[in-house]
Amino acid sequence: MLERLKVMRFLAFLALIGLTACGTGAAADEPVTYAADAVSVLESPNHGPQLCHAMATSLPPQCGGPDIVGWDWSTVRHENVRGTKWGQYRVVGTWDGSRLTLTEPPGAAVQGVPEEPSLDSPCPVPAGGWRPADPAKATQEALQVTQQRLDNEEAVGGVWLDQSYLDSIPGYDGSKRERSEKYANDPAKLVLNVKFTGDLTGREAWIRESWGGPLCVSQARRSLETLRQIQEFINDDLGQPSLSTSVDIMKEQVVVDVWVASEELRQRLDDKYGEGVVHLRATLKPL
Repeated sequence: MLERLKVMRFLAFLALIGLTACGTGAAADEPVTYAADAVSVLESPNHGPQLCHAMATSLPPQCGGPDIVGWDWSTVRHENVRGTKWGQYRVVGTWDGSRLTLTEPPGAAVQGVPEEPSLDSPCPVPAGGWRPADPAKATQEALQVTQQRLDNEEAVGGVWLDQSYLDSIPGYDGSKRERSEKYANDPAKLVLNVKFTGDLTGREAWIRESWGGPLCVSQARRSLETLRQIQEFINDDLGQPSLSTSVDIMKEQVVVDVWVASEELRQRLDDKYGEGVVHLRATLKPL
């Protein structure tokens, strides 16, 4: 009798393990819930409610994107022109790869603070401040010639103009248009920034052949040509159409906007191009 009780207890223990394992598996298979804090939704006579990445500025506006399942315009404030309805909202739902199925009612859009890109020069400010080395070559014509030379140089990692130091110039007042234009449109009062890959020896002297204004030469890890090539072919790696692509020369990244970015996709792009070289910006983010 004792042996029988032991066997029954052992079988009950195995059954409990099996139930626990099944419960864990079911939870793992639950669909992921995604949210977008501020996304446009539009319905036209040609299609039902859809998510929009960018709208044409016609009236009524136009756009196309993934369908939304469970949308009810009577529950949200919206615009309505000639049968086209639209607005911007916070949405939460599950994603099946092509559609968003709402799991809770849409809410008012939550606007975040956009990140302002920094165009500051990475070089230290020279003694006495930024000044032209050769005022005769600190002209708009000289700047154009220099830009053309840089366009043909494969080692260039990025080119930009920095005028962040204008506030420190006596007489500059950005609130007054005539003062602002006087300084902001003066090539001698900007810093030409150029990043190069490889050895920087001789790079500044090479630029000085055509440019005499303030100059900052810095190191790049990747060339602009490399980033543009990645941008050109990145859609082949995504498994989904991108919403937009761009090159961020400051961060040396290819920025790709998509609806959903899985960790598997991020890892695959890191493995192929290097960690962080491709930056995925997902509209729908997992909660």
